[in-house]
Amino acid sequence: MRDVWKFASIVALAWSLPCPATAQTVWRERGSLLADEARQAAAAQGEHVYAITNDRVARYDRRSGVRLAVSTGEAQHLNSGFVWQGRLYLAHSNYPHTPELSQLKVLDLETMRLTTFHDFGDFGGSLTWAVRQDGAWWCNFARYEENNSQTFLVRFDDAWRPMGRWTYPVSVLKHLGKRSISGGIFRHGDLVVTDHDHRCLYRLHVPPQGQVLELLAIEPAPFTGQGIAADPKTAGLVGINRAQRRVVFAEPDEQDR
Repeated sequence: MRDVWKFASIVALAWSLPCPATAQTVWRERGSLLADEARQAAAAQGEHVYAITNDRVARYDRRSGVRLAVSTGEAQHLNSGFVWQGRLYLAHSNYPHTPELSQLKVLDLETMRLTTFHDFGDFGGSLTWAVRQDGAWWCNFARYEENNSQTFLVRFDDAWRPMGRWTYPVSVLKHLGKRSISGGIFRHGDLVVTDHDHRCLYRLHVPPQGQVLELLAIEPAPFTGQGIAADPKTAGLVGINRAQRRVVFAEPDEQDR
């Protein structure tokens, strides 16, 4: 039994590595709710919170923490979610299988039916997050193990034509181990991403020229890696603590407001 608890502690630690912070902005936990599906990411809209695991999404009441509905529809490896125009868009892949096949899924928030919005096929990586910003889709394709430095971000137009492509700087890659970039959003004009394990946010700048993102800061956060999303109700962020199966709400200190 001691060996079991020792293993569990090691696993929990691996999902909660300290943040190699470089900035004074700190994200504070302002609340949470228990959700068994809080294993990949979370998203929020109004009084509802969405906990995301590999094959389904569950809707919870923000105040009571009661689970209200669970998605239907096929999914294998869902990742980050992004609410846009009343629907929840989710990155999806066949990870860890090869060739790496990716889709952008969409969840109808009224019927909770999950379908495919766009199929990327084999695009050279596993889609881990996608957001809509400045009239374009921004999609992150992760690579893992010895190839994780090849993780890349693509900006697509509405016809899904690539309009730009960037990789991540060494200053971010050196913290990833064998994992990759798990979540991402735009905030105040900056790109904010998470990795798989650390309790921090990487704040990046998309350069007008060049193909490598620029690291601005690394900010401590209460999320243990994985996917994040904007919380329109609090103007903060929502993410997860995977080991504890919790959806976590976070707000920054005054410097980021």
